[in-house]
Amino acid sequence: MGLLYTKFYMDFDEDDWKQISNDPILFQTIKDDVTLDIEDTSHKSYKIHFKEGSKIKMLRVTGRFRITWDDEDIL
Repeated sequence: MGLLYTKFYMDFDEDDWKQISNDPILFQTIKDDVTLDIEDTSHKSYKIHFKEGSKIKMLRVTGRFRITWDDEDIL
């Protein structure tokens, strides 16, 4: 399972992602090879490529966001 913490709320492009749940916050890709740019709490940047149908879970934790995904969803 992938895990990153970020201080920034992430915007998910409506052409690539759809929100499928509010509690917990879950987004799912609607096409293949969707790239997500994430800057973690130590300012390290990541570009992660996801398959169609991949899910991202976002949870607010004390002034930051915990983002998780399943490793098999990565291209």
